[in-house]
Amino acid sequence: MNEALLRGLTPDVLQILVRRGAGFAAAEDAVQDALVEAIGAWPQDPPRDPKGWLVTVAWRKFLDATRADTARHRREERADREPEPGPAAGADDTLWLYFLCAHPSLTASSAVALTLRAVGGLTTRQIARAYLVPEATMAQRISRAKRTVSGVRFDRPGDVGTVLRVLYLVFNEGYSGDVDLVAEAIRLTRRLAAAFDHPEAAGLLALMLLHHARRDARTAPDGGLVPLAEQDRGRWDTGLIAEGVEILQAALARDRLGEFQAQAVVAALHADAPTAAETDWVQIVEWYDELARLTASPIVRLNRAVAVGEADGPRAGLAALAELDDALPRHTAVAAYLHERDGDLVKAARLYAEAARKAPNLAERDHLTRQAARINTLRNR
Repeated sequence: MNEALLRGLTPDVLQILVRRGAGFAAAEDAVQDALVEAIGAWPQDPPRDPKGWLVTVAWRKFLDATRADTARHRREERADREPEPGPAAGADDTLWLYFLCAHPSLTASSAVALTLRAVGGLTTRQIARAYLVPEATMAQRISRAKRTVSGVRFDRPGDVGTVLRVLYLVFNEGYSGDVDLVAEAIRLTRRLAAAFDHPEAAGLLALMLLHHARRDARTAPDGGLVPLAEQDRGRWDTGLIAEGVEILQAALARDRLGEFQAQAVVAALHADAPTAAETDWVQIVEWYDELARLTASPIVRLNRAVAVGEADGPRAGLAALAELDDALPRHTAVAAYLHERDGDLVKAARLYAEAARKAPNLAERDHLTRQAARINTLRNR
C-alpha cells in the first residue's frame, strides 16, 4: 500500500466533495472513511484511477452518512449530474485547504492537527501518537476545529504567512510517535512552495531543509543531545544543504526579504562553516539584527545574544542577554553557557542545574544536567 499516494490525493478528493456541496466536516469524515477502505481493498485489487476511486467511494460514504437528512435527495440529484472524476484538482484546491486549516479562528494546536488531517492525510490515531496524547483527545480537538471552519469560504486571497507559521509549528514538533512530523512538514511545505509563488514559502522550505540536514548529528548513540558546536559535520546531509541553499538564493534574489528567509540565511551560514571555530558569527549577528527588525521576537533577541557572545566575547553576550526578560524559555541555559565562556564556573554550574529543572523535554533536561555535572567536575579538579 502506497501511503504517500493516499496522502497526496487526500486534499484533492476533499476539495471535490466540498465543491459538490458537502460541508467541510462531513466531507473530511467521508474522505477518511474512503482512505480506510482503500487500505483494505487496494493491495488485492489496485484501481486504475486511484483518485477517481477515492472520489467515488468518499462521495458514497458522504451520501450514506447523510441519508436521513432532508437534503439527501437534492445531494443525490446533484451527484447524478456530476461528471465522472477527471484529472487531479489544480493547485488552487490544495491551497484552499491550506488556508482553511490555518484559519485565524483556530488555535495553533488545532490548526496544526487539522492541517495534518485534511492536507497531510494522516489518521487521527497517527496524529495522536505524534503528539503523545490519547486518540480520543485528538479526535475531540480535530472535531472542534472542523466545526469551527465549517461553512467558511474565501472570497479573497488567504494569508500565506499564517499557513507558513502553521507548517513551521508542525516542523518544530520534532520526531515522535510513528509519524515523522519533520518529514511531513517538509513534504507539505514542498507542495505549498510549488503551488504558491511566494519567496517566504521558498524561504521556509530552505530553512527546513537546512535544519533537517543536521538531523543525524544531533543525537549521540545514547540518545543524548549534541550541541551544534560539537556535532560531527561529516554526518550532515550535504545534498539537503545544497538544495536548501539553492532554494534560498533564488528566494533572496527576488528582494522580498521575510523572517523565514532570514532564518534560513543563519542556518546556511552555520552549514557553510567547515568547523564550529570557522563560523562567521559577525555576519550571523547582522542577520539576527535583521530578524529582530522583521519580527520583534524576544526569542530572536535571545539567539542574537548567543551570537554576540561568540562574535564579541561572552561579556558582550551577557550584556545583550541582560536586556531580555529572564522568564524567556532557555534564557537560563544561555546565561549558563555565557558565564561558562566567561570563566565563572560556579555560576555556570548553578545556572545549568536551574535550566535543567525548567527544560521543556526530557532530552534537553538530561543534556543540561550533564552540563552542570561537567562543570562541577572541572571545578573540583
